Amino acid sequence: MGALAAAACAGLLLTGGGDPGPRPLSADEAERMALARFRTYRVSPSEITLRAASGDGSAVVRAVVDHRRHRAVGWYEVTGAGRPDGGLLAWDQSGLAVADGAPTPPAGGALRAAGRLKPTAWTRRAFGAAPLDTALRLALSLGADRPDNAQLLAQSGPLRLRDERVDGRRYDVFSGPRPRPNASAYSSARSPLSYWVDDEGGLRRVRADLGKGRTITMDLGGVRVRGVSSLPGAPWGEG
Repeated sequence: MGALAAAACAGLLLTGGGDPGPRPLSADEAERMALARFRTYRVSPSEITLRAASGDGSAVVRAVVDHRRHRAVGWYEVTGAGRPDGGLLAWDQSGLAVADGAPTPPAGGALRAAGRLKPTAWTRRAFGAAPLDTALRLALSLGADRPDNAQLLAQSGPLRLRDERVDGRRYDVFSGPRPRPNASAYSSARSPLSYWVDDEGGLRRVRADLGKGRTITMDLGGVRVRGVSSLPGAPWGEG
């Protein structure tokens, strides 16, 4: 969980009681929050849909994320200022790569399309400051190979905000742990991140408020993509 708090956006959370209004997490909620990234990791590779909005346009990414290898492949579509754009997108912790392709709804279709391309078909670049780049980096941080420390997590200031339903199912909405500007103290400001978590610790949605009308929303599939043992290696110069 320290990795999330240290990133541009930080934290993770879990289900709460029925009392209204923001409040600190209970011990039980902190325990369940500490499992959320681990549960996301266990169902990997899984689907995710990212939406990044700013004042001059928006981007949508439908992808399959492999949290074990910290890689993802999917479709992207950009609308707004300038010419609409879209195609194949792959990313890891060091940057992203794009290639030509006609986006189709199933994220799994991007894996098949990417698997047919050679490494030379991809154009790579480092991450920048755009909301989409922030979303891609944050998506890779949502899985961890072990539970977080519940006690330390609770001390970092996450809050239970409210109840909400998504696709007919109830979720608790939590703010993330507060940003930590140095090694000894947490900021008093509320985290820009909010998480939708079910009563078993399953992470369904993450939202980040980047300010100035820029937002990120990520919807997680929550189940392993069948028939996928690994992602295509061509975006990383493999094969």
